[in-house]
Amino acid sequence: MLADDEASRGLGIELLQHGDGTAVVRMTVTPAMVNGHKIAHGGFLFLLADTAFACACNSHGPVTVAAAADIDFIAPAHEGDVLVATARERIRFGRSGIYDVSVLRGDEVIAEFRGRSRTLRSTQHEEPQ
Repeated sequence: MLADDEASRGLGIELLQHGDGTAVVRMTVTPAMVNGHKIAHGGFLFLLADTAFACACNSHGPVTVAAAADIDFIAPAHEGDVLVATARERIRFGRSGIYDVSVLRGDEVIAEFRGRSRTLRSTQHEEPQ
């Protein structure tokens, strides 16, 4: 899945580890990711966490997508920071799941993300676009 993810690859996100219901990804904050306050734009932190979430919830095989997600920003990230997002499955029930992702700079937590997943019944895009 990640090999086909142009958005994540284009930002230099790397998959470091993966397993059943887990994933660890890494990204370095580039100048293009910094906002007018000279800190990383929250959208990039969300995207990093969302990528870890996607890798974790798709680790079981069937195509799984986000049903909802939210993030709490704890501390700012800056240009040059290396960020690591670790996703952990909390629970799966039916076609749904809940995953927590911690985004760290070194040992410091800078964001906490919770994603809710939904496994698709079919891998074909049958819904109107």
